[in-house]
Amino acid sequence: QILYLKPPWTLANLLKCYKKHWMAVFGYIVPRSLLSTIECLYKHLCTGKTVDSTTAGILLQESKKLLHAFSSRSDYNGVLPQAYAEVNKLHQTLREVRAALVRSDSEQDLSEDIMVLSENAVCEKMEAMAPNLQNCEEKKIHPSFHVAQENRHQEIWSVLEGVWNTMNLYSIEIFQKLDPNTVTVTAKSSFEEAFLGLQKLLAAVNGIREGISR
Repeated sequence: QILYLKPPWTLANLLKCYKKHWMAVFGYIVPRSLLSTIECLYKHLCTGKTVDSTTAGILLQESKKLLHAFSSRSDYNGVLPQAYAEVNKLHQTLREVRAALVRSDSEQDLSEDIMVLSENAVCEKMEAMAPNLQNCEEKKIHPSFHVAQENRHQEIWSVLEGVWNTMNLYSIEIFQKLDPNTVTVTAKSSFEEAFLGLQKLLAAVNGIREGISR
């Protein structure tokens, strides 16, 4: 009987009518505190704002609250129960989608945990092959350990290659002493270089052992 905006109504017009006549009309039918629900719906649905999934869940919950409040007056020729069922279906679908996303994240975390456990299993097998390593004292991992790990691998290979080349040169020199016609020496390394190479190798092996013991 009292029209602020004539039909047909859009959602924005409907919510404006609610706000306009809330104190004089609708506040006598449903709790007046639900005006905050009307304002929330208008703010997020009628002002062109982007609604994320979290906000969508809140708006659907507020809509269910409003429809439930009006159901105490009438079912409005069956329109209200139908509207409530549709909103409830949307809310349930949203919750299922969000739950699926959470499960997906959990499965990804589990996959990463399995990879870590697999790596730990390899380390345990290596420890079983060298029981004396289990007696090593645990040490805290230095913050730069993971950052420098890749460079450490390259350094170890470089040391191993250097030791191999040095030992190879000594082997060539020894065999040449035994039989000068066997090989031709193109380069020589000093004993000190070989000794330093072995020291670097020892330090690298100790580093590997400490990494396994962690």
